[in-house]
Amino acid sequence: MTAPDLGPVPDPVPEPDERPVLHGLSEIYRFFRENTTPIYFVSPTAYNILGLDDWVSALRYVCYFDSFDGAHDHVFVPTHAGPREFETFESVNTYLLGHKDVIDSIQTRGPGYVLFVMFDEETERLADQLGLTIALPPRELRERIDSKIETTRLGNEAGVPSAPNVTARCDSYAALMAVAHDAGLGHDLVVQLPYGDSGRTTFFIHGEEAWDRHADSIVGEDLKIMKHIRHLPGTVEAVATRHGTLVGPVQVDLTGFEELTPYKGGWCGNDCAPISFGAHNQSRIREMARKLGDRLYEEGYKGVFCMDYLIDLDDDMVYLGEINPRISGASPLTNLITSRYGGVPLFLFHLLEFMDVDWTCDLVAVQDRWRDFDRWSQLVLKQTTDEVEVITQAPASGLWRMDDEGNIRFVRMETDWHNVTGTDEAFYLRVYGVNEYRYPGADLGVVLVRDRMQTADRELVPKAAAWAKGLMSQFAGVPVGAEVVAQPEDLLYGKWL
Repeated sequence: MTAPDLGPVPDPVPEPDERPVLHGLSEIYRFFRENTTPIYFVSPTAYNILGLDDWVSALRYVCYFDSFDGAHDHVFVPTHAGPREFETFESVNTYLLGHKDVIDSIQTRGPGYVLFVMFDEETERLADQLGLTIALPPRELRERIDSKIETTRLGNEAGVPSAPNVTARCDSYAALMAVAHDAGLGHDLVVQLPYGDSGRTTFFIHGEEAWDRHADSIVGEDLKIMKHIRHLPGTVEAVATRHGTLVGPVQVDLTGFEELTPYKGGWCGNDCAPISFGAHNQSRIREMARKLGDRLYEEGYKGVFCMDYLIDLDDDMVYLGEINPRISGASPLTNLITSRYGGVPLFLFHLLEFMDVDWTCDLVAVQDRWRDFDRWSQLVLKQTTDEVEVITQAPASGLWRMDDEGNIRFVRMETDWHNVTGTDEAFYLRVYGVNEYRYPGADLGVVLVRDRMQTADRELVPKAAAWAKGLMSQFAGVPVGAEVVAQPEDLLYGKWL
């Protein structure tokens, strides 16, 4: 019997070491423009890597919150019967991957790569069922590195020291003082749990009364006990790659401002300026991040991470704070600045590490392109009041403008934050909208401004407070259980201003 004609024999798939190498930025750009393998970012909102779809044609955002009211072509939001309560960030992503609308969309478009900010075992299982490859380091490795105690060890090995500290378990204030005395840390201490949001798992112990307030959270835990220093906190995002670690612009944290957050010491944004606190410290911080990234790569970690730093205001020493081994809250400013001013977003190098593509590039030239930029800030607006309500009115995502008296008005729906052109403008991304719950500490939205939002001595500038007050005043709600009446469409777009 004659064998059927199946057509020409295709060329064999090249072995990994035979696959073409991308040479220089032009070929990297072309690769992401022409690549057709789907890439999904699954998260409550698109904010963390918003704008990357301009560079990566196959990128789509799968989100819980409809921040753009359907106006963003690359954001997919499944239908919801009503507001839902989630215990963790991971549970939102698990819900999304298990939603029929999302499953149908992915099966129609095809499997590929998936990105998360946070994920757990159940998220992994659902991603695997959908044929998605998680383009992030292994969960077990990320969780280990996320420990503040492990961070200290890795930093020490990389030559990136932490503030004077010791690790121990303490069951009483007396035991804590004994440990601190032996380590020469003094009486004013900062105590951290290994895991958790630093605004909620960092405790300032300056006497027995402070210990008593937090003892239930501290006793029985492994603790990182640090000398309390007067410091400037900040962060820098970097990407550990096979060719070395690339480091983005250095950012200064906004923390604990009561206009933005109800949490004392809680993170509520960043500002980023080329000369925030001197070129010498910027260089030191970038070098610390480079060393740390190279050490993480040896550990098996590749891709983006954030290094939090502390500058001692008394002796100008720079210390490692912690590592966030993930896409993070610093990612939006990093990618905006590196793409707008440096011609290539840092996150492209993360994707190259996970897409089985080799590349060469003048890393020194890339780093140099990322160092000349304007002033930018982001403000994370958390609910600072005690109401628990169903939202009946919320400000729209898009471009807003402020007048000389500090009054704000909505200009237009906008999905591209690069269109913020002046210091009187801001891009607002709405998180919680109509028919969602709002409660103390809820992330209501994020403001991106082309200016600095805190002074050199870490005071919130009046314009920052005005943006926060103006946008938060646009929210209205009714107590949970009351009848919710959907607002007319014009209200959703802020046209009542």
